Amino acid sequence: MVETMDELITRVQQQVYRLTDLQEAMGRIVVSETSPDGSVTVEVDGNATPVGLNFTGGINRLSPEDFEKTLVETARAAAARAIAEKAALIDTFNSESTR
Repeated sequence: MVETMDELITRVQQQVYRLTDLQEAMGRIVVSETSPDGSVTVEVDGNATPVGLNFTGGINRLSPEDFEKTLVETARAAAARAIAEKAALIDTFNSESTR
């Protein structure tokens, strides 16, 4: 419990700074995932939005169905890692908020 208005203001400012830090950290998340055969690399941000896509000559050996499957699975893996990183940041924030 806070005893003075100054303590309350300080506490609220600290929480705002922590929220700003959390927002900035989440904004810096970029995850890159490469398919097992190395033919597809997908890069996503912290919202699991694709921000980069790279193909090697290995895609020439894939059928259209295999290419689609490889692309989707690689993008899904990148998205899962990005969301996990974001969740870890939020969990840390929440655990520090309860202290």
